[in-house]
Amino acid sequence: MASRAARRNSGRPRNEGGGRRVSGDHFDLLVAGGGPAGAAAALVAARAGLRTLVIERERFPREKVCGDCLHRDGWAVLERLGVAAAARALPAGEAREFAFVPRRGRAVVLRLRGNTPGERVIRRAHFDEMLLRAAAAAGAELWEGEALCSLRRAEGGPSFEAVTTSGRRASSTFCVAADGRNSTAARLLGVVPTGVSSERIGLQAHVPRPADWPAERLELRWFSEGGYGGFAPAADGMLNVAAAVPAAQAKTLRAALAAEFQLDPAHDWRVVAPLETPGRPAARADGLFLAGDAARVVEPFTGEGIYYALRTGELAAAHAVRAFRGEVSGATAAADYSCEHAALYRGRIWVNRLARWAGTHPVLAGTALRLARRWPGILRFLTAKVVGDVKAIA
Repeated sequence: MASRAARRNSGRPRNEGGGRRVSGDHFDLLVAGGGPAGAAAALVAARAGLRTLVIERERFPREKVCGDCLHRDGWAVLERLGVAAAARALPAGEAREFAFVPRRGRAVVLRLRGNTPGERVIRRAHFDEMLLRAAAAAGAELWEGEALCSLRRAEGGPSFEAVTTSGRRASSTFCVAADGRNSTAARLLGVVPTGVSSERIGLQAHVPRPADWPAERLELRWFSEGGYGGFAPAADGMLNVAAAVPAAQAKTLRAALAAEFQLDPAHDWRVVAPLETPGRPAARADGLFLAGDAARVVEPFTGEGIYYALRTGELAAAHAVRAFRGEVSGATAAADYSCEHAALYRGRIWVNRLARWAGTHPVLAGTALRLARRWPGILRFLTAKVVGDVKAIA
């Protein structure tokens, strides 16, 4: 006898992305957002046989404000998703040398030991499209270039009901909100963050890498204008420049960076604001799961954001699948996901808080770096927590 997943997938025509189109407008899972969190969730759900829809406001490929660094723990998720080989085939730079540059004084430079794999620097235009197309190939339907204008729980029924800006409608039994820190899906469903957002913003651009820039060097720099930035070696001789800066200083910093890298004043800088937002509940008993930045935003200093997006998207879909199959109730699935979500961040929260402190207190960070030149053991320990075993070289 054919499996339930096989029966569910049989007889469905394929969409342009290679997946199977569902007749009608009801889906088992609706995913808001096609970035790493949403694509990972859609890939897991579609492979489990759930009728899955991804609604994404942009058309891929597209860039994002991001340092483009794929944290080492992210590869285990990509392996489970079956796309690690595809990710390794993408154009990429590799960071094996890490320079910490204070506003005043000398830099502290660490380098990975031996053959330890470096941080892969993959442009989001390439990485995100690869993931989303993999989800489509697995059976997820994609509605690109369409934003949510309505999303609510159906009155007297168990479904979520969505309407896009093009007027298309869909309903679903479960929903994963994976549409970023300013999540439209969460807002429409009444999931409001508590607390105050920061006044910092994120800036990002790709610039030609200077001829004297070491090909494997990733630099973390504190700016005299305020805030900090990461400079990561991307593919094709480019450098990813990403900064976390007080909003009031953004214009001044852009001008300074344009002068340093000899950019046209009209060079395209991508912006995200606010950089930091309060967290939201990770799930609700009615079938809603939040993944990636929609649930919790981490400090960009350590470059772990893509990993958290992948892992929470994977977890959210796995628990939605359990509830869909009747293995657990919706309330239990939500509670279990919330516990795993909290544990995921709890294990690394001290590193994130330390990174936020370093990024927002440049004078104290400079003092810490001067001490690290004399006693590099602590900085080596902290850096190893993120990138692997390192040694001081300067």
